[in-house]
Amino acid sequence: MQIATIDDVRNAKAVVHEHITPAPLIRSYRLEKELNLPSDRRVWIKDYGWTPVGSFKLMGALNWMANHLDEIGERPVAAHSSGNFASGISFAGMKCGKRVIIVMPEDAPQIKFDLTRSFGAEIRTYDKATDHLTGERDRLTKQIAEEEDAVQASPYDHNDVIAGNGVGGLEITEELQRMGRSLSHFFCQVSGGGLMAGHALAIADAFPDAEIHGVEPTQADDFKRSLTANERVRLDQPTSICDGLLSYDVGQYNWPILKQHVKDSILVSDDQTIATMKWLYDTHGLLAEPSGAIAIAAGLHADANLDGDGDIVFVLSGRNVDKSTFHNWISAS
Repeated sequence: MQIATIDDVRNAKAVVHEHITPAPLIRSYRLEKELNLPSDRRVWIKDYGWTPVGSFKLMGALNWMANHLDEIGERPVAAHSSGNFASGISFAGMKCGKRVIIVMPEDAPQIKFDLTRSFGAEIRTYDKATDHLTGERDRLTKQIAEEEDAVQASPYDHNDVIAGNGVGGLEITEELQRMGRSLSHFFCQVSGGGLMAGHALAIADAFPDAEIHGVEPTQADDFKRSLTANERVRLDQPTSICDGLLSYDVGQYNWPILKQHVKDSILVSDDQTIATMKWLYDTHGLLAEPSGAIAIAAGLHADANLDGDGDIVFVLSGRNVDKSTFHNWISAS
């Protein structure tokens, strides 16, 4: 099995940047103060909420689409997604003139439905609560691929998706190097592993001494269990308010990269994630979805070891949360 490399990430850069500009790497003076860092260390937030779809998923989707245009031809594209890859692959399909059919959980945030439809995709839904028993998500996606002769795209478990996502990691390292900064710690959420695998390739290449930390919800910790077992572990029913981090296991193409480069996985409770969402809103004016905020929660609430002499980067992976739900969460915290 061929695994994505840093060269694949570099090759994806031109593809991704043809359509979008880099998401900002924002210095957080408030996080530096909150973490009690010395004045020579800086904290940065890579904020993928600024992409046209409000999350990082667009990068992998654009690279996958660009590398499958000949195979797709006049056929549609089918994919399942909790919502952010849905809008990402839909945006990519819109740019390339391709029909996209998405399978989404019926309880996905309304903003994710709205974004996905705004780019022209068709949506079919399933019951997430019983999917661990019925396998409806995968069955429905496969049915669409067969009946519609669609090309099926994975939201995370494909080398082109990994490489596209890794472009964000290149952006981080190139910006830090341009400023003459070093990197000691990198925190990124892990679900299927497509975001972290791509970023880990770029971070490890540019800053081989940096500690790369995964972050997961406490009840969706398949990656942490996989690291302990030294093999991919599948969870029957992961649960969390982090709707984008509920994959059953990490992808087979992601696992070798994660195992090689990621130091550990830090677990964060939903209460800690909500507290971080409130903190980001109060201090930075940022409305972050739970899956987006959880990596920063690892620094604020999970007693992560930040010893070192370099800068720290946290990934804010997305901002697609319904405003009423967001305010209900933070008002109750």
